[in-house]
Amino acid sequence: MYDVTVRERALALVGQGRSLNSVSKQTGISRSALRAWQKRLLPASSGAGRCIRCADPPTTPSDTANYAYLLGLYLGDGCVSRLARTYSLRIACSDAWPGLIDECAKAVKTIRPCNAVFRVRGKGCVMVTAYNPHWPCLFPQHGPGRKHERRIELGAWQQEIVDAHPWELIRGLVHSDGCRITNWTTRMVGGKRKRYEYPRYFFTNRSDDIRKIFSDTLDGLGVQWTTLARGSDPLNISIARRASVALMDAHVGPKY
Repeated sequence: MYDVTVRERALALVGQGRSLNSVSKQTGISRSALRAWQKRLLPASSGAGRCIRCADPPTTPSDTANYAYLLGLYLGDGCVSRLARTYSLRIACSDAWPGLIDECAKAVKTIRPCNAVFRVRGKGCVMVTAYNPHWPCLFPQHGPGRKHERRIELGAWQQEIVDAHPWELIRGLVHSDGCRITNWTTRMVGGKRKRYEYPRYFFTNRSDDIRKIFSDTLDGLGVQWTTLARGSDPLNISIARRASVALMDAHVGPKY
């Protein structure tokens, strides 16, 4: 008998596009066992024929707030990968933030309740993973290559969800590719140099399109931001104004 962790790790290897033969050789698990786990845990029973985007007319997820949060996580540290019979959604979460991992898994389960959600441990991270043939329908930003190497645009139906739940998208983006830190500087006060600390948020992403989605959403919320270049690349968005940081603290907060 194999425990759940062993099964999840083996299926994650299959989810990377590996053949059953190569996974069997690496793990020592028979191909027949791997095939049986696929049939039992992958999308044969995941409601593949009940895709809300394939319906006529197409609809949106019932929990739009959770979808906006999951969309932010996907745009930041997620990917959809084509497998032999299905697609995998994988979102990388640092194992330093167990609360984030729980929120991510909950969001995936909420959007696809019939799906099994796996937590596959990697070096310094947990890959929250689920298999379904219709992930590209829910995340049409999927495509060949890395996200920063292709055009990323929200569909009209996605933009409507973001307009209704902008803070949830911002939370997802910050939880994936952002952080809240405390900066410090010094200044003269009464003739003496004193240390002055202040909080700020950073969002870092190599995709110009994803940074624009983030900054456009901030603009709509009245959050002031600036761009900080890393070398010649404007990869960082900084939020440091006191009122804007207070807004971020009220609706986003640090990772946990």
